[in-house]
Amino acid sequence: MSALRRLRRGARRAAVVSLGAVAGSIACAVVAVGGVDGAGILSASPSLPMTTIAVAIGTLVIAATIRRMQFVAPTARAQRASFWLAAASDLADLELALALVAGAHSIIAMTGGLSSPAYPLLYGLVAFAMTVLAQPGAYGTLGAALLLEAALLLRTGPTDRAAIMAAVIHTACIAGAAAAHALLLRGVTARYRRRRATRLDEELTALRDSARDYRLIAAPLGPGSRAGRGRVEEERLLTIAGVAMINDAASWVLATLKRSLGARTVALLWIEEDDALKLKEVASDADDITESPRLASAGILGAVVRDRQPILCAATKPGQLPYYDGGRAGVAVVAVPILEGPHLRGLVAADRDTPFDEADRDLLADASSQILRVVQSEQVFRAVERAKYEHERFYQATALLGRALTPEQVMETAFDAAAAIVEYDVGAIALYDKARTKHRIAAVRVRPGGEGLVDPKQLADLEFKDNAGLASMVVKNRHYLPAGGEPREVSAPIYTRKVKLDDARSLLVLPLLAADEPIGTLTLVARAEKRFGKDVREMLAVIATQVAVSLENGFLYKKMETMATTDGLTGLTNHRTFQQRFQDLLDRAARHNLKVALLLCDVDFFKKVNDGYGHPVGDEVLRRVARVLQEVPRKIDIPARYGGEEFAVLLDNVDVAQARAVAERIRIEISKVVVETEKGPLSVTESIGVAAFPDDGRDRATLIERADLALYHAKHTGRNRVVTWTEAQAAKAMAKAQPQSGGTAKPPPTARAI
Repeated sequence: MSALRRLRRGARRAAVVSLGAVAGSIACAVVAVGGVDGAGILSASPSLPMTTIAVAIGTLVIAATIRRMQFVAPTARAQRASFWLAAASDLADLELALALVAGAHSIIAMTGGLSSPAYPLLYGLVAFAMTVLAQPGAYGTLGAALLLEAALLLRTGPTDRAAIMAAVIHTACIAGAAAAHALLLRGVTARYRRRRATRLDEELTALRDSARDYRLIAAPLGPGSRAGRGRVEEERLLTIAGVAMINDAASWVLATLKRSLGARTVALLWIEEDDALKLKEVASDADDITESPRLASAGILGAVVRDRQPILCAATKPGQLPYYDGGRAGVAVVAVPILEGPHLRGLVAADRDTPFDEADRDLLADASSQILRVVQSEQVFRAVERAKYEHERFYQATALLGRALTPEQVMETAFDAAAAIVEYDVGAIALYDKARTKHRIAAVRVRPGGEGLVDPKQLADLEFKDNAGLASMVVKNRHYLPAGGEPREVSAPIYTRKVKLDDARSLLVLPLLAADEPIGTLTLVARAEKRFGKDVREMLAVIATQVAVSLENGFLYKKMETMATTDGLTGLTNHRTFQQRFQDLLDRAARHNLKVALLLCDVDFFKKVNDGYGHPVGDEVLRRVARVLQEVPRKIDIPARYGGEEFAVLLDNVDVAQARAVAERIRIEISKVVVETEKGPLSVTESIGVAAFPDDGRDRATLIERADLALYHAKHTGRNRVVTWTEAQAAKAMAKAQPQSGGTAKPPPTARAI
């Protein structure tokens, strides 16, 4: 039932929306077949059917025009809900187009057909449609006009050369009108867009100039890399708002002054760096105000600039008022300076035909003070917004550092935190070893655009002595260098003389201080000049201190992590971590169809070593064995202290034969170990049991059990041997097959707890 209701509703919408377009199509079809003819309507005895059709088409034209003028497009929500409502605007244009074409061709048919003088009406209609209507209406008008023209030719006589020539001319005129107006519309639109873009660029340039004049962007600002809206965009928006506010206030003040003083012109002029005057705002009835913004600081206005005192003049000489093209001689002038403390910012001048008095001068002085207060208010607002922006970036930087744990994470995050404060090209962190009095580059970041400024391979792991370089001086003085953030301020190299930064125009080396002790330096380099201003340096100094504290915490975290995962005596992975990593290796091997081998190693007669040589010697033996277990396997393999004098080695993606070969090399290297003791040289040997996944077992407990049984077999068959689980099983089976020589058989060994 609901589907039927939706179908009915859709049918009603289609009928309502498309009814006018259908009626227009029918009207065009009637005209095309000759339903309207001047001979049948304008004769002495008019044809009633043709007259009725002509009246109906005229009525349709009027109705379509009224419907289009009163048409209201459906809401966006309704258009999304229904195809017909989405097409309503296009169908309304099409209805009007078809009705107008049918009406125009009816007039043509009644006034002579192909020789009708009413054809300009059709040309104008096509031009109107191409200029005003949307594409469906424009193309519908053009198509209907051409089709009705072809139908008229067929009715008149397709073999009549005169008729054919007339039809060709009409078709060419219709197409020409359509093309001309389409091109005209595009041309006008393109020209308007270019003109608008040019004016927009001029306005933005003027706004930036005014911002500099009003000192709204006095300090250099670097873009924030992590901001949702960058520093440049933030500056642009604040600048536009500030300049607009100052301009509006200044315009209002000048207009009010003009009315109050009865002046012809009141002008606000600002002082540029070279003491030239710039015409900022003007309220005037004169038509000869200069279009040049820069004015010569001469004449009466030059005297105000020079003396910084108000001036009253009853009559000017030619050229004394530079904001007029002609000079305006003989007018009275009053001008007052705009002073901000001891600094001259600009002046306000007014002129009229009658002289000014001291009251007028005081009024002008009050107005100039008001303009200065507006500028100062915008400067304060700009400073507050700038401080807010910088504090947000500062908070972001500290939040980044707070999430870093390891020293490596801290150093990478330090570069991100610095980028949240200032735009730089290359960053480097050097760590200082106080005991060795050496520095080492621990991390380097080359940001996009900084390529070629320095070779990162040259800096990676660079170690240098505590020399006369800039980094060493920063560590010794515990203060950033250079003081102004520019490399030309110092002659010393940053690290060593081999490290060149010839293209650098901004440089800052910051100390990393933890509890007032230097642990390294953070160096930032940029190609752009004046990138590290005073405010930026101070913020980065705080960030550097946080980096140092975070690094110290990172070193402590790494030390505790090492203590939690390694054996304190040997430095190998401890038992708990070994078990976890063993399980991880097995899970990965099962997923990717790989192999894993386990070696269980035990120092032979270790109890005799402890009893005969003492526990310190026993500890040294364990350390020397652990060193062999670290050196012989690959870096990806995992040696661990399993417990007491037992060790384990996990070999990643090797089979039993390869694992046995590695175990044999370990056994041989351990047999070469010699520990010097008070009782003479001491050598030890080691027995090793081998089991592999998946051949000897598919779970951790089974593999450990079978490697342990292989180790037991190695111990009880001579020691200083490598035995695999398969070899142990084969030897056991052979022993069972041989006849017992008597006595009680020894029970098989049991696996030790995991």
